[in-house]
Amino acid sequence: MEFLYNVFVALHFVGWAIVLGGYIASIKGPGLYRGVFHGAATAVVAGVLMVGTAEMADLWADGGPSMAKIGVKLVIALIIAILAFLAKRQGAKGDNGTGAVAPGLKHSIGALTLVNILVAVFWN
Repeated sequence: MEFLYNVFVALHFVGWAIVLGGYIASIKGPGLYRGVFHGAATAVVAGVLMVGTAEMADLWADGGPSMAKIGVKLVIALIIAILAFLAKRQGAKGDNGTGAVAPGLKHSIGALTLVNILVAVFWN
């Protein structure tokens, strides 16, 4: 079970890396990489599976992270995934799927991703 938990942790990290990397790579352009949505969806699903696996197998014998932290991270991650989906649809309307995305939408994805990372690191 611990191996499966570690697989979900790795997928979770890869998902957030895709979101943050896609955002950073598209800062100067008007669009947002379509992979940002897929990275956010991967991170959300892997995070839920990771917590479920850890709870089922009692991998967090020391109590693990607080469920309030997990809840806050889940809400932020769902908001990021929804915003990334909206950005993907907005960008699909022009230039063969790579059209412009509203700057507020794009930058809120980047900002919320950083907030989610900071919550993960600094909330004990």
